[in-house]
Amino acid sequence: MKYNVIERGDDISKELTARFHALAAQHGMPRDEHNPDIVLSIGGDGTMLQAFHNYVDQIGHIAFVGIHTGHLGFFADWKPNELDHLASLVFSVPSVEELQVVRYPVVEIEITTEHGVETHLALNEFTLRGIEVSLVARLDINDEVFEMFRGDGICISSPAGSTAYNKSLGGAMVHPSLEAIQIAEIASINNRVYRTLGSSMILPKHHHCDIYPKAQQNMLLSLDHKYMQHSDVVSIRCRVASHVKVKFARFRPFPFWNRVREAFVGLELK
Repeated sequence: MKYNVIERGDDISKELTARFHALAAQHGMPRDEHNPDIVLSIGGDGTMLQAFHNYVDQIGHIAFVGIHTGHLGFFADWKPNELDHLASLVFSVPSVEELQVVRYPVVEIEITTEHGVETHLALNEFTLRGIEVSLVARLDINDEVFEMFRGDGICISSPAGSTAYNKSLGGAMVHPSLEAIQIAEIASINNRVYRTLGSSMILPKHHHCDIYPKAQQNMLLSLDHKYMQHSDVVSIRCRVASHVKVKFARFRPFPFWNRVREAFVGLELK
């Protein structure tokens, strides 16, 4: 297998990266920055998002594994003091075909502007917000008008991203094996004149939602940690990506609900 490392840039992450490079050299595992089979993310969840977008055009055949060097790494299975153990497990896999992986769905975003169509993938979430004024947009579900939204913005998350920004908006946590997207409102306006659903919605794989912003509305769009400003958006289609999933290498069991408990509850049962 060929590997590469994406690290956060702090001292601990740099030290671990140098250590893994040395171990890989000893075991004859080649490094390939352009076409790796496995990518180690050493840092926090932001580092994993960076790794995902660095290789977004190759995620169908790349497996990711994370070592968290911060306070909370939801995508990371490994701690800094476990690097040598992880390395030994990586080197013991004879070929990429024998690598044990889990596959999680990602969000596909199709943005139609006055100048053309762009398609993007998001590991955690896609958001759109109004700039200077409230976002005004019509929301359709499966080509049927659902509501007129007025408020700060809208968040579309993957199951893996349901524990991120979506959770802070009051959305549900969804097991990442489920093929679905979640729509959550960001500070919607609800009164006797304007009305939205007021809660998050979960759409299955075969459903889609279309967002039609008010014409020439200045908006800030985000794909995970990447931002872009637009005032020429005609429509945005959101759905589960049908052609690809993100792969994470699993060298030991780490159930999703254990991650949730450790990250958000932190209680030891007696």
